[in-house]
Amino acid sequence: MISAFERVMKPSWLCVDVSRVLHLAAVFCLTCVLLKAIQLYHRRQELLKAFVKFPGHPTHWLFGHVHEFLKEEEILDKSEVWAQKYLYAHPHWFGSFMAVLVVSDPDYAKTLFARGDPKDNVSYKHLVPWIGNGLLVLHGPKWHHHRKLLTPGFHYDILKPYVALMAESTNVMLDKWEQLITDGRPVELFEHVSLMTLDSIMKCAFSCHSNCQTNRQNSYIQAVYDLCFMVHQRLRIFPYHNDVIYWLSPHGYWFRKACQLAHQHTDKVIQERKESLKDEQEFEKIQKKRHLDFLDILLCAKDENGAGLSDEDLRAEVDTFMFEGHDTTASGISWLLYCLASHPEHQQRCREEIQGILGDRETLRWEDLGKMTYTTMCIKESLRLYPPVPGVSRQLSKPITFHDGRTLPEGTTVAISIYLIHRNPSVWKDPLELYRAAVCHE
Repeated sequence: MISAFERVMKPSWLCVDVSRVLHLAAVFCLTCVLLKAIQLYHRRQELLKAFVKFPGHPTHWLFGHVHEFLKEEEILDKSEVWAQKYLYAHPHWFGSFMAVLVVSDPDYAKTLFARGDPKDNVSYKHLVPWIGNGLLVLHGPKWHHHRKLLTPGFHYDILKPYVALMAESTNVMLDKWEQLITDGRPVELFEHVSLMTLDSIMKCAFSCHSNCQTNRQNSYIQAVYDLCFMVHQRLRIFPYHNDVIYWLSPHGYWFRKACQLAHQHTDKVIQERKESLKDEQEFEKIQKKRHLDFLDILLCAKDENGAGLSDEDLRAEVDTFMFEGHDTTASGISWLLYCLASHPEHQQRCREEIQGILGDRETLRWEDLGKMTYTTMCIKESLRLYPPVPGVSRQLSKPITFHDGRTLPEGTTVAISIYLIHRNPSVWKDPLELYRAAVCHE
């Protein structure tokens, strides 16, 4: 029998029926799960209805098409096979509740590009923690505002004084290759080309001589490799589309670590330039330059109201330009070297053309570039066959109707595959045959 003293001293919260609380919690959780399941079911039904007129490869009930692309080296080949089987466009499912329409027809792409649809909020969103809201991710008025501020940085003449710097970086890479090929073993070129393009962009766009090609290990390059892989990985794994799940996962932890390394690199570049601009003589010298480098333009850019870029926008544009300026360039150069190695007769003609232009000189000049007609054709064909950016995506802001009468509703995500468009059998039977015809034409 409990005494009156014990009844008074016993905390009131202990009197609560614990089982009832647990029961209510369980009901609440089940209700949330049920509501989410209903939401996902309706989402899947909407997607099935949107893509009903677009046949595609059979899907797995849970994984969609993700299990078809587990091997990175098979992605492009398998995508090409599907594009040839399902003409114009076909759906690609990431799990059971998310899908995009992959466009492989130029007329479809023309219809899409004629509109002003924003970039999709899935693949581009995953880049934001890394490169911020720069030109690559932005759309609409803010994109136009940033693009207007940065217009001087895209002036064609700005490249002229940088030819010698690019040649200098290229010579460092070639010297490394001469040492590596002495034992007769194959050399993986992409990493070396990436370091060369990073070295070039650092010198030309940021006036920073980093000597990254001669360093044994480059943490920024490794961080970029890791980030590219993890962004693609997150897109393939449907649960990772949820921010909470991803940031709590081991992959989310490593993504944050890689972002931190990349940001440290760009922050260092920005801070060093800001410190140099505090010197009045250095600032006056920069202002008198006929063509400012990209970082000068970012720091000095002002709109009609006299407002410049915020610190957040500044780092976003530096991160975007540093990544896009070296990684996509490295990809394009590497594929060009692959194409030339696959066609040694064309490689020899390019070599002879450049040797004839150089004569007794060792370095190309700006005026030499316009004389490289045959080499330029090979470069353009390589870019057509192996575009460094193989595709872009948009989210429809309103319904669309294509030339064959098929339609898509508002909100649908559409991926325009630049790679597949240039392999479309309805446009040409053999893209490699066109390649050979183009480079042989004089």
